[in-house]
Amino acid sequence: MTPPARAQAAIELLDLITSAARDGGPAADTLIAGWFKARRYAGSGDRRAIRELVFQAIRRAGERPESGRNALLGLAEERPDLRALFDGSAYGPAQPAPGEVPSPARLVPAWIEPALAHVDQAALLSRAPMDLRVNRMRTTRAAMLPQFRGAVPTRFAPDGIRLVEPVPVETHPAFQQGLIEVQDEGSQLIALACGARTGETVVDLCAGAGGKTLALAASMEARGRLIACDTDRARLSRLMPRAARAGATAIEVRLLDPQREAERLDDLRNVADCVLVDAPCSGTGTWRRNPEARWRLTPARLDRLTLLQARLLDLAADLVRPGGRLVYAVCSLLDAEGADRIAAFKADRQGWHVRRPFAEPGTDRGDGVLLSPGTDGTDGFFVASLVRPC
Repeated sequence: MTPPARAQAAIELLDLITSAARDGGPAADTLIAGWFKARRYAGSGDRRAIRELVFQAIRRAGERPESGRNALLGLAEERPDLRALFDGSAYGPAQPAPGEVPSPARLVPAWIEPALAHVDQAALLSRAPMDLRVNRMRTTRAAMLPQFRGAVPTRFAPDGIRLVEPVPVETHPAFQQGLIEVQDEGSQLIALACGARTGETVVDLCAGAGGKTLALAASMEARGRLIACDTDRARLSRLMPRAARAGATAIEVRLLDPQREAERLDDLRNVADCVLVDAPCSGTGTWRRNPEARWRLTPARLDRLTLLQARLLDLAADLVRPGGRLVYAVCSLLDAEGADRIAAFKADRQGWHVRRPFAEPGTDRGDGVLLSPGTDGTDGFFVASLVRPC
């Protein structure tokens, strides 16, 4: 493909991504993979170049652009080499029309910028590293570090490895043998904050595909009762094959009926030593991995999420035994989903007391701790650990 043709391809992909963001469609990575699958003529060099253009344009545009062309024209304002490709040549983008306005450069949407004033917003769009979690039930970090070129131990998570450059982990023998999982260091720390021990009853209330569930199983040495719950059948179905590969076969899986979760969990009321609520959220802490997610978030969606988070906290609290632990986490840096949620919970549930989820890292925020890319080098999370009164 010629350079102008690559630019036009990036515009077509950006059109798909902006439409999906507006309409709640597939993620950018999914759309890009499908687009290339239908265009086998694009070589590996073409794919890398087009993908790089697409994500550079996405990272630059904090507000959802009017079109893919507007997004790429905005990027071209900062790159004369790209601007030169808007030449009207065959398969390339047309020349800019008089009065055509490129997308402005912004880090985050204007409406939410004040709510993120306490974090390094530029770091939210930095390149994210690839972190691995070593399965301590089967191997050690020391044994795994030499298996990956340039790998270094994570700063805070004792089982973590950070890769300088991402690799296709799924094809690596260590992954296929269940020795490692891909997991950001921040996610590893959240699982450790639960303090799960052998013989305990632990509930992962929003388990999804089970990344934190597997980390909890390792902490428990696969002995005890570990219940992974979710309302999403497709995501939850991915857990058991992962658990089998990791040797964590004692996990109990429960598919919950939305709005009727309490019925399915009634036998666990006042029983759990620890409940982890890794609640659905805005994902502001993971924008460096999914920068187009900025275009999906609206005030109305944020309001719906905070209501759901409050309901999940109440549901989880009823499962915790007296003296037991409740760990609440969101991959969000917004107080509305973090510190404010815990403040509201404590106002409604008298007697619950807070403890710091881990000694380091993190910045105290309300009754919890904030992890952020700029300060801690992890994805962004709010984490709070509470103990039920006896």
